[in-house]
Amino acid sequence: MSSISEFLQQTVNGLVMGSSYVLTAFGLTMILGMLDMINFAHGELLMMGAFVAVSLVIGLNLPYLVVIPIAIVIVSILGVIMERLAFRPLENSDRVNLLVSSLGVSILLQNGVQLIWGPDPRNLPSPFANTQFTFAGAVLSGHRLFVVVVSLVLIGILYYVIQRTKLGIAMRSCAFDMETAKLMGIKARTIIVMTFAIGSGLGAAAGILLAPIFSVYPTMGVAATVKAFVVVLLGGIGNVTGAIAGGFTLGLVETYAAGYWSSEYKDVVAFLIMILVLLFKPEGLFGKNVQEKV
Repeated sequence: MSSISEFLQQTVNGLVMGSSYVLTAFGLTMILGMLDMINFAHGELLMMGAFVAVSLVIGLNLPYLVVIPIAIVIVSILGVIMERLAFRPLENSDRVNLLVSSLGVSILLQNGVQLIWGPDPRNLPSPFANTQFTFAGAVLSGHRLFVVVVSLVLIGILYYVIQRTKLGIAMRSCAFDMETAKLMGIKARTIIVMTFAIGSGLGAAAGILLAPIFSVYPTMGVAATVKAFVVVLLGGIGNVTGAIAGGFTLGLVETYAAGYWSSEYKDVVAFLIMILVLLFKPEGLFGKNVQEKV
C-alpha cells in the first residue's frame, strides 16, 4: 500500500471513529450545558444500545436495519427513566450528589447487563459485511461507509433542530439561564426530558452502529464516557458545533496515532489532548462565551 493510500485508509477509519464520538458526545454536552452536571452513566447508554440490538438481531432474528430505530427508542425511554429516578430528585442539591448518582447508575447498568446477558463479549452481524469499496488503493467496508453516512445524517438533523427550530431555541435558552427561560414561558421540565431522550438515543445509535465493528461487552461504556468527555472539553462545554469538530478531530488524531505509531498509544493521545486543553485553553478549542450560545 502506497503512502497516499495508507493516509486515505487511516483518514476513513478516523472519520468512522469520529462520527461515533460526535454522536456520543452530543448527549453529554447538552446535559452538561443545561444542567451543569457530568453524567458518568452516558457511556452505558451506548452499551445498552449495542446489547439491545444484539438481542433483537440474534435473539428475535430481526433485520439489522429494522432494529436500529427500535433500539434507539428503547434506550431513549431508558434515558428518560434515568432522568426521572436518578437525577430529578437531586436537581436542587449539590452537583456532587448528581455526579455520585450518575456513577451509581453506571455501575447498576453494567451489573444489570452482566446479570441478563453475561460477561462474555458478543458480536453483531452486519448486512454490509461482505461489501467493500476501493478508492485510490484505500479499502472501505460497506458497514464503515454505512456508519459514516448514518452518523452524518443524524448529526445534520440534530444540528438543524438545535439551530433552526423552536425546540432548539428552547434548549439553548435553558442552557443559558434556566430560571429566565421558565419566566419566559418555556416548559423547562419538558425540555430537560427531551434533552435526555435525544442524547440517550444518539448514544444508543453510536453503540448500534459500532457493534458490528467491535465486540459488545458490559463495560464498553466506560471508555465511551471518557472519550465523549474529551470531545466535550475539546469542543467547549455546551457547544454543539464544537462537539462536532472535537469528535472528528479526536477520531482522526487517534487513528493516525494508531496507524503511524502504535495502537497501544491511541488512548494515551486522547488523554494527552485532554490535559493540554485543560492547561492551555480550558474553555475548549471551539469554546464560546455563554451569551453566544443563545
